[in-house]
Amino acid sequence: MKYGQKAIMEAKLEPWPNPSPERDYLVEISFPEFTCLCPRSGYPDFATILIEYVPDEYIVELKSLKLYLNSFRDCPISHEEATNRIFDDLYRAIRPKSLKVIGDFHPRGNVHTVITVKEDSISTTQG
Repeated sequence: MKYGQKAIMEAKLEPWPNPSPERDYLVEISFPEFTCLCPRSGYPDFATILIEYVPDEYIVELKSLKLYLNSFRDCPISHEEATNRIFDDLYRAIRPKSLKVIGDFHPRGNVHTVITVKEDSISTTQG
C-alpha cells in the first residue's frame, strides 16, 4: 500500500484551536475534486464540496479535511448521504457556530444535483 492510500484510509478530521475565538468570521473551503461511487451502478460521481462555517472554539485542520474527503473515493454512497455525512462529521469534530455544506455533483446522464445541508439542521439532527 502506498503512503497516500494509507493516509486516506486512516483519515480523521482534526480540530485545531480557533486563533481568534473573540471574533465571528467566516471560513469558506472549496474541494473541487470530490469523488465517490454511485451505490447503484458503481460508476464514479464527481462533485465540488463547498464548506462554510463560523468557528466557535475550533477550526478544522485542512490536510485532515483533504484526506477525510478523499476517503469517499471508493465509497458507494448517494449524493444526499455523502453531503449529510460530511456535515455531521464536520459538526461533531469542530462544533461551529454555524455550518453549511454544499455538494455540487457534476451532471451524469444529463442530471445535475446540488445538495445543501445548513446550520438550521444542527438543532434538529445534532440535538
